[in-house]
Amino acid sequence: MDLRDLRYFETIAELQHLGRASARLHRSQPALTSSIRRLEADCGAALFEKAGRGIRLTEAGKTLLRWAQRVRFDVEDARRELSAIGSGLTGHVRLGIVPTAAQFVLPSVARQLLQEAPGVTLHTVVGLIDTLKPQLRAGELDMMVGTASAPEPGYESRLVAEDMIVVAASERHDVFSKPVTLKDLTAFPWALQPPGLPTRDWLDHTFDRKALPRPRVQVESTSLLMLPALIVETGLLSFVSRHHLQGQARIHGLKEVPVKGATMRRRLVVTYRERSFISPVAARLIELLSRSASAA
Repeated sequence: MDLRDLRYFETIAELQHLGRASARLHRSQPALTSSIRRLEADCGAALFEKAGRGIRLTEAGKTLLRWAQRVRFDVEDARRELSAIGSGLTGHVRLGIVPTAAQFVLPSVARQLLQEAPGVTLHTVVGLIDTLKPQLRAGELDMMVGTASAPEPGYESRLVAEDMIVVAASERHDVFSKPVTLKDLTAFPWALQPPGLPTRDWLDHTFDRKALPRPRVQVESTSLLMLPALIVETGLLSFVSRHHLQGQARIHGLKEVPVKGATMRRRLVVTYRERSFISPVAARLIELLSRSASAA
């Protein structure tokens, strides 16, 4: 199989459309069709089938896609390992990181890394888990710092930090007029992340377990960094890191709402592809990130 054909195949599989793949790859549709036919001849099976106005992978296509990605990772790792020979702590590292870790963990880790390796370049992508994971799987990131989840085959994780997520509100909020229970919180509107994200799902399920209505969300945002400042200025409750309530990073006017059973312990981990090449400087970054857990 030709490596270029496999690269074209990955793009066609991603876009599920020959025309769009042709535009992205700057290759004619007949050229891409010929590429797919060569791969199908090698595999002895059809790789795509029609689906509406586009195409989709057959079972054989899904299998080949998994191997094509592995081949691409191996080729890229080989190039990076060869270029790293004798180079020491230099090179380029691509890091995906969730907002809380970017704000409270990364600055000190990056400072130490850059002191030890002044020639390194660090590309960071700050985002939520649902956007970072696909980039890690596609090989667009070398590692990702995010909320711990169930182990995934082909990936390794190391603890970076533990964080407490708590209910919070403006210190002027009516919720502080008397002690409250989880049931009392159903009377107030909230500002939260969208469903499907770890902290939002944990909070929703906490209300579910008590047979209570889920929080009534008035403002929904993917920006974790926006929520603390937003709730200081509004009558909304939210569910945020306790980091925002303590120390030098404390946001003035923001206060924790003490509620039994509504505190989530979150583990932040650094995750990277198992058995992939880790450059010396990437390995050092992973070590510094994992050391932050013991220093916390």
